[in-house]
Amino acid sequence: MSHPEKKIKKTIIALHLLLMLYSTSGIFSKLAAGESFLSFRFCLYYSIVIALLAVYAVGWQQIIKHLPLTTAFANKAVTAAWGLVWGRLWFHEHISFGKVFGAGLVIAGIVLYAREDSAV
Repeated sequence: MSHPEKKIKKTIIALHLLLMLYSTSGIFSKLAAGESFLSFRFCLYYSIVIALLAVYAVGWQQIIKHLPLTTAFANKAVTAAWGLVWGRLWFHEHISFGKVFGAGLVIAGIVLYAREDSAV
């Protein structure tokens, strides 16, 4: 594997770690929604959301320096799958076949796009 290929793979891994972090903002948004408006916990949870989004914004800018924007955006759809994982782990939400199938389609689309993008 050549040096540019290794760099791209590292960037893709960094992108997916960043997207995983970004998807956790939904956890704290949902936690805040269950609290009284402007209560301590509400403010705490939304402060965490803002901090996560700030980290994501800076990280996103770094990622798109090294990847085509279309590739980065195509991979962003993986947050739907992370939403299922977080919903199950944090909120004990039911995961139906339809949800798994939909997340699978999203991931398959990302894989197909990535393979086509690397072939060009």
